[in-house]
Amino acid sequence: MDLHLRDLRFFEIVADLGHLGRAAEQLGRTQPALSKCIQRLELTVGGALFERAGRGIRLTPLGDVLLARARMLRNASQEALREVRDFNEGHAGHVRIGSGPVAADHLLPELCSKALADGRRITISIVIGPSWELRDRLREGQLDLLIGLTADGDPELVSHPIAEDVVVVAARQDHPVFERQRITMAALLRHPWALPSANIPSRQWLDQAFTSRGMPAPTVQVEAGSIPLLPRMVAKTDLLTFVSRHTLRLERSRTLREVRLPATTLRRHLGVTCRRDGYLSPAARHMLELLRADGQALFGEDASPLDED
Repeated sequence: MDLHLRDLRFFEIVADLGHLGRAAEQLGRTQPALSKCIQRLELTVGGALFERAGRGIRLTPLGDVLLARARMLRNASQEALREVRDFNEGHAGHVRIGSGPVAADHLLPELCSKALADGRRITISIVIGPSWELRDRLREGQLDLLIGLTADGDPELVSHPIAEDVVVVAARQDHPVFERQRITMAALLRHPWALPSANIPSRQWLDQAFTSRGMPAPTVQVEAGSIPLLPRMVAKTDLLTFVSRHTLRLERSRTLREVRLPATTLRRHLGVTCRRDGYLSPAARHMLELLRADGQALFGEDASPLDED
């Protein structure tokens, strides 16, 4: 028996909601119709896809496998339709960009301006979030390009480096820490911090920088999911923070100052990432070419260049 994309789409909704009734309401279908859809799929794959879980249902291990493949098939079909429409309409098409917060502040405005300046009929949608979270959306085909931390070693993705991002400890210009003749990691621990959430890689790196030396992690007085919020948070307080040097460069008022200490300096690569074998619309290919050719200049004059392998 053949798999039908509509059955797979209905199956995805039921799996996401964990409830047949709510899925039927969202899809505008009856529960018996959805039950028959699930039965057809179970007959095709040869096993149960759901099991009871309280008042709802949850996926069986077989259902988990089918859900992952169903999403891949749906994304592949959508990509095929996009490719055909782009060819038929003869225009540059649509590009879906995911961006980390640093790249969003420093690179995206210049990139979009340059992409639209030559009169191309490009439409752009942008999603901002941590690079490591957006990679899943890129793999699933929900994004065309991801601008942020490179995905080195991922066999499904290919990254093109743009710049080196250096993340440093910072404080307001007249913070008491600058009164010390010699700033040490122990001295930094005497002050409270404003830091990204604990699941953010830069925060994890900073905590590890202290704990790996037998010291406690910084005392966090303010924790924020929004990294761009941190500089404004510490500008008028005695809090320390951990931000990109590019972010400090954008502080036009010169309110913040870097606490220079090699042990608390994180160096990482920023770049543009796409799926190794994924379809890119003409618009996405154009923006990828812009980033590979001009990304260093677009990012900012103080970004450190990187040589591609």
